[in-house]
Amino acid sequence: MDSGVHQFKSSPAFYLLRIFKLWYIHAYMDLMWVTRDLRNCLIYYLSDVILNIAGVTGTLLLAERFEGIGSWTKFQVVFMLGYGIVASGIVYTFFGYNISHISRRLGRGQLDHTLIQPQPIWMCLLTEGFNPFSSSAIPISGLGLMVWAGAKLSLTLSPGWLAMIALNLVASSAIMLSFSFLWGSLAFWAPRGAEEINSSTNRLMDGLRPFPLDGVAPVLLSSMLTVFPIGFVAWYPCRYLLGLDPRAWGGCITPVAAVIFVALTAFFFMRGLKHYGQTGSQRYLSFGHRR
Repeated sequence: MDSGVHQFKSSPAFYLLRIFKLWYIHAYMDLMWVTRDLRNCLIYYLSDVILNIAGVTGTLLLAERFEGIGSWTKFQVVFMLGYGIVASGIVYTFFGYNISHISRRLGRGQLDHTLIQPQPIWMCLLTEGFNPFSSSAIPISGLGLMVWAGAKLSLTLSPGWLAMIALNLVASSAIMLSFSFLWGSLAFWAPRGAEEINSSTNRLMDGLRPFPLDGVAPVLLSSMLTVFPIGFVAWYPCRYLLGLDPRAWGGCITPVAAVIFVALTAFFFMRGLKHYGQTGSQRYLSFGHRR
């Protein structure tokens, strides 16, 4: 009997069930926070929609004025903008509360909150930031743009195409999160100096993701697909999804890139975690952490 229980607790099914339970707990807390006051709830959602649409208004106006940007038509640009917002929304929905800004948690000495939890650190990071209600306005805004653009472009919604867009959205989100963790890991070694480095990296991603990169010089474009993988957030996957990239294997590039970035980030983050285990944190700031 004890052997069977032990085998279940070490099985993938046990961990999956545990993740769903933790997501449920955090979703409930998030719902209670959002709905504590109807007036504030409506203002919160409305402001979130306005902020996200305002962030891509510049590109929208350029596309409207010139009937597109480069080889992209106006509604192809709109689709790409919506795709980028949805990818960002996935990150903020599953990794809010300073998980996507991991440098803050590390720089403020708040990783100890995670380490004392009775579960693996990877499970804590995967579930602690789940806030599906307070962040739902972000992916909904992006999805609205994608549906509007898709209708105008008369896209054929086959099961294969829908599966490919879902795969690429997850991959784009994984690349964004990996980029954040990769730079945020510097806070292991420089907690005070690198505490807000993810504010800059996330602004970089949000600021450059709305633009098609077709006309960018080869050297700069290469850097935007490697050192600063902004091209994978929306531009590159949307080229394939909209038929601008005729290669049959074009839809696999972003998922493969995501695997590489996740592996690279895991290596550096584990190195930083090992360093943290030897030195600990010399500072602690309590603000910005959900307790």
